[in-house]
Amino acid sequence: MTVPTSFFRSKTSQRLRAEGHTEGRAEDILRILDRRSIDVTPEARDRITNCHDLDVLGDWLDRTLTATVVDDLFHDTES
Repeated sequence: MTVPTSFFRSKTSQRLRAEGHTEGRAEDILRILDRRSIDVTPEARDRITNCHDLDVLGDWLDRTLTATVVDDLFHDTES
């Protein structure tokens, strides 16, 4: 018995996976900021959770390691 796999290669499936990746990355960023006791304004939280660019989110994730305030994440980014 074969299981149809066309859905997993479809554009809808790819979009859903990408959304899951960005949501997970945003959650990671917020978790690290929380663990580091860095205050996150509602505006910054919205900016992080509404970003759908994995490259930008990756930059922000890297910056969580050295940030002292949430605005340190956003320097040099347009998103």
